[in-house]
This record gives sequence, structure tokens and C-alpha cells, in this order.
Amino acid sequence: MAMICLGGLFATGVSGAELPREAVLPLSLATKAATVAVEQCTKDGYRVSAAVVDRAGVVRALLREDGAGPHTVDSSRKKAYTSASVKRPTAELGELIAKMPAVQALRDMNENILMLGGGLPIEFGGEVVGGIGVGGAPGGHLDAACAQAGLESIGAASKVQTDK
Repeated sequence: MAMICLGGLFATGVSGAELPREAVLPLSLATKAATVAVEQCTKDGYRVSAAVVDRAGVVRALLREDGAGPHTVDSSRKKAYTSASVKRPTAELGELIAKMPAVQALRDMNENILMLGGGLPIEFGGEVVGGIGVGGAPGGHLDAACAQAGLESIGAASKVQTDK
């Protein structure tokens, strides 16, 4: 009887054409966005790290400027992960938590969430394909400005206005 049930499960088969498809952020674009973000912050006088992750939050590119603090590697990666995961700028999430204490548990969803300014979703054609995070400038808005420069360099859309 058990053999019959298992056979029924495997007999339903799905063709490859029926599987869901999603856009992938190419390594060349991930590397360019991270490079431009670091270059922008360097030009502005800040030593930072910049990370780009794919839609699943896996690192595609990670750069640490000479002299950037070691903590900036984790902060940039976590900001990128958070923005890709929730599809929102990290500064916006931080503001939401400040305004609505009832949602503070959002920052504890897992160990990769970081809701400080500097993380932006990477969006093409209305589809989020990843996130970029910058850490190390003396303010989340400054990190976000560098992340924005990275997005602009690859033609990705932005959901945030940055002020310097």
C-alpha cells in the first residue's frame, strides 16, 4: 500500500517549462555596482565596504576599501541582505520601527537582518533581483548615497531619495 502511494507522488511529474523563472543579477553588474559604491564613498572621503547580494541574499560581490573598519564587511552584507529580502530600503525599515514599536520584532527575524540606512534593493523592470549595502560612512544617509551611485551605474531603479 505504501509503495502505491509513493508511486503516485512521483507520477505527477512537472515539466521544466512549468517551473517558476526569475531574473538573475549577473556577476559583472554586481561587481560594477559594488565598485562604484566604494569609489563614490572614497571620493566623498569615507572608507567603506560595499556588498551586493542576489535575490536569495547570497553575496555576489563584496569590496572593502583600504582602511575601512572590519565591521563594515558585515554591516554592508547585512544591509544588502535586508534590502533584498524585504524589498525596501533599510533606512525606511528603521524609520518604520521607530514609529511603530509593535513591529520591532522585524529586526530579529534572523541574524542577517540589519535595519540601518545604507541598504537598497536592486530592481530592474519592477522586479527586485538583489540588494546593495554600504557600511562605514558616518551616517546611514551617506552610505545610502554611495549605494545609490552603485545602482545608477548599472541602470537599476531606486526607491529612495538620498541627501548628502
